Amino acid sequence: MTRAKTAVPSRKRRKRILKMASGFRGTRRRLYRAAKQAVWHALRYAYIHRRTRKREFRALWIARINAASRAHGLNYSRLINGMKKNNVQINRKVLAEMASRDPQAFSRVVEIAKS
Repeated sequence: MTRAKTAVPSRKRRKRILKMASGFRGTRRRLYRAAKQAVWHALRYAYIHRRTRKREFRALWIARINAASRAHGLNYSRLINGMKKNNVQINRKVLAEMASRDPQAFSRVVEIAKS
């Protein structure tokens, strides 16, 4: 058997991985090898989904704006085009929030975009 000379650093490394895997189910939180793989996958998915979340929210905002603007007789692309031409600089997040919470203000924006 080989002599283990890095006891403190390796224990620290294993404890860090097991601490990161503390909320996992079954052996994935108890056994180092399974925990290491689970943590590696979890960190990878977290990295990917931080970017995906931004895309999904933008798509949701656009769907909400489109539904609200169609109720006023204008589709999404014409609304955004009209806003750009009239120098109305409201981002999609605020516009979607406005469409759901303050319909009167949203209808004013639609009127500006129509003109």
